[in-house]
Amino acid sequence: MTSISNQLPGYAQYGAAYARAAGSQSSLATLLNGSSDDTLLGASSNAATNLTLSAQARAQLASAAATKDFSSVVSDSRAALDKLYKAAGVTAPYDDSGKPTIDLTSLDRRALYAVASNAGGQFTESEQTLAAVTRIAGFNAALSPATQTAKLTGNYNAVYKAAADYLDGASNEEKATSTWQAERAAIGKGITATQNDPTKIPSGISNDPVAAYLAQYPSGSPTTTQDFASVAKSARAALDAQAKAASAAGKELVYDPGRKVGQQADLSALSNRDLSAISLNKDSLFSTEETSAAKRELDSRNRASILTALKQSQTSGNPADFSLGLLNTYSAMSDEERTATNWTPAFRDNAVQSYKSTTTLLSLLKSS
Repeated sequence: MTSISNQLPGYAQYGAAYARAAGSQSSLATLLNGSSDDTLLGASSNAATNLTLSAQARAQLASAAATKDFSSVVSDSRAALDKLYKAAGVTAPYDDSGKPTIDLTSLDRRALYAVASNAGGQFTESEQTLAAVTRIAGFNAALSPATQTAKLTGNYNAVYKAAADYLDGASNEEKATSTWQAERAAIGKGITATQNDPTKIPSGISNDPVAAYLAQYPSGSPTTTQDFASVAKSARAALDAQAKAASAAGKELVYDPGRKVGQQADLSALSNRDLSAISLNKDSLFSTEETSAAKRELDSRNRASILTALKQSQTSGNPADFSLGLLNTYSAMSDEERTATNWTPAFRDNAVQSYKSTTTLLSLLKSS
């Protein structure tokens, strides 16, 4: 097993917490190896209390957190943990079997850093461990789509770029650590090496968390997703909550953007998998208006992801990056999301072929 200190930037300096995550919590080590049926942190689970925030709310919280002094972040993180305990009716982050009782994915990167590093001495050993494991899951999730794409295209440069994006999203406190700086420098070397030869995983780079990740997860890290029927029920509850709030305000919740009367449903807080559950409506839990609205929202997000891939290729000046962007989006989807958006295996294969053809053509042009 690859040691946790080699998997995620900043982990080595928190020795005690990460050693516990890898060692004494044997069930957590099993989770990290992907050999358990338990749910990884970051995925939905009946075993852990989770708070769902809209994209807008997350952006506002992230912006607010960035302007806070670190002592406020520490105290707010302590309060957030206590709130999660109260909501779950528990007093510790793990039950007697070693399974998480709360989900820390609602905390931003700066808060997780505060907990994992035991800033201000405010957090227990178990809380530090859970924060460490959550951050490992975040790193794995960031690299997994690009790694799956690399298996299709043979281009590992995108994996290093994904890692760079993840590290660059760290807080200033984490960036100030020698561990973050060493691993960011290693990833920079990896980017340069894979630009010269994208088909080979660089070797011999000290402190390279990507090489460690790829050694452990050559096809991308495993994920355990919530049962799709449970996703549908959760989405149903979310829509019902909006309808109840609208009714309390004396309004009707409506899904047609052309309606001038009523309160428009807000689907921005729902994940793509939630929207897929509404759109596919396998258990007949949703009305025609609700499924149509979910399809419109999915189509809008679909177009946005395609546009993002196109802009990335224009920015880099490499037309092959468009296909890479599409493949990364495909790799990040669940099977249900692919069905709902009609991103079929044939679509994937066409994108792979387009990438390879474009890369070959560009290579010929450079050598001519």
